[in-house]
Amino acid sequence: MDRLLVTGGCGFIGSNFIQNRIRTHSDSSVVNVDSLSYGSNPRNLVKVNSNPRYRFVKSDIRDSERITELVADSDVLVNFAAETHVDRSISNPQKFVESNVVGTQKLLEAAKGSKIRKFIQISTDEVYGSARRDERFVEDSRLNPSSPYSASKGAADLFVASYFRTYRLPTIILRCTNNFGPYQFPEKFIPKAIIKAKSGGRIPIYGDGSQVRDWIYVADFCAAIDSVIERGQPGRIYNVATGVGATNLEVARKVLRLLGKSTELIEFVEDRPGHDVRYSMNSEKIRSELGWVPATGFDDALRLTVDWYLSNENCWQPLVSDKVLSASPW
Repeated sequence: MDRLLVTGGCGFIGSNFIQNRIRTHSDSSVVNVDSLSYGSNPRNLVKVNSNPRYRFVKSDIRDSERITELVADSDVLVNFAAETHVDRSISNPQKFVESNVVGTQKLLEAAKGSKIRKFIQISTDEVYGSARRDERFVEDSRLNPSSPYSASKGAADLFVASYFRTYRLPTIILRCTNNFGPYQFPEKFIPKAIIKAKSGGRIPIYGDGSQVRDWIYVADFCAAIDSVIERGQPGRIYNVATGVGATNLEVARKVLRLLGKSTELIEFVEDRPGHDVRYSMNSEKIRSELGWVPATGFDDALRLTVDWYLSNENCWQPLVSDKVLSASPW
């Protein structure tokens, strides 16, 4: 049986991954380590809490002694643990360094002396910075982060790569585009737009809303992680993208259309400092080497996401506050 150690598993992508893994891989067990910071929600995992192949451990990834014990009993480590919100990184960069850089290095050090088969680092397309028109970043493109958040993730990636080269630790880095879907924290763009528009609130959009993002349904990214666990090669970096971009304004309009709301609810506000104009990656490597392809088109995925938030208010309502919903535009 594959023994997975998942860090940050009570967050958005981590909890989707754990649910999917437990449901579809009867030969896998999962230990979920999470410090339960603001972006974590234990309610995300109520469906697997009683499963004998799942165990939760409340711990910080910087607790070297505890993490070393857990890594020793694991075959694969998947590191989702991270501070992720760009605006929060602008107001408090130090917290992102401590979690995303120091935390990742602590995990690497714990894994270095173990017999772990794969160390999978969950990264982001934001480490490449803004893409020029028609430019698509490949895995060896130069890192050019624009925010403290993306800089901390880029630094973590470099540590991960260095542990492969120096210590031969079997690391793999996944750089993914913007995930969306069930269980996402309400301060993120799509859930915030759904929640605010549902009650007739205004949806704030940075600048003129022309920033382009490549969106991926979270279930498709979880499938990509599974393919890397099964067939990914240590030392590799894999970009994970749909290749279909949409502007923030287009996404907001689609959400409003699905909810039967007026586009007059969109409110343009002053742009974010250092806001990247366009993210775009080439994901041919993971498609050709591992056979992964996204299964859900954007419009279908957005419809599924809107339906989930309308039908599962008990999951996200406890996390909602005026502070969260006004934390930042997009």
